[in-house]
Amino acid sequence: MILANCATETQFTNLERLYLEAFPKSERKPFSLMVQKSREGIMELLAMEEEDGTFLGLAITILYKDMVLLDYFAVSPIMRRQNIGSCALRLLQERYAGKRFVLEIENTEENAPNLEERIRRKAFYFRNNMTLMPYYVELFGIKMQVLTNGTEVSFEEYHEIYRESFSREISSNVKKC
Repeated sequence: MILANCATETQFTNLERLYLEAFPKSERKPFSLMVQKSREGIMELLAMEEEDGTFLGLAITILYKDMVLLDYFAVSPIMRRQNIGSCALRLLQERYAGKRFVLEIENTEENAPNLEERIRRKAFYFRNNMTLMPYYVELFGIKMQVLTNGTEVSFEEYHEIYRESFSREISSNVKKC
């Protein structure tokens, strides 16, 4: 498996299709904004692919100082349960070695229709050496937990990623709770 910076029309199409399918509208940024930010060097739109170009999934990251926020991460539904997510997460951590690696997951400590899925997702990240930060964030009205690759990232540092990478309209929707 490789992580390829999206460069071809096919890669962008595959990435956008899975992005729209995998993430609820309330959690999505405009795809065109992410493409723009990738051209500016603020984000990376990565396609998880086999060596032959078979699309496996996506990883969309925000780069800021010594931190990388894994903003979106999804494996194609037909490719799930094949250890692709764990392999991709290892590749991401290798790609960003020496950086603090951060991600958010939906809160697992309150009732939700998809609570089981949330708990499985959290267990997946724990199996892959991610650790929980001691604070919660509200991201566009959704309570989230913040995980890192074992490094400390304060809320202020985490919020700075959004504040410095996006408009005030976006960053003002990221709050500590």
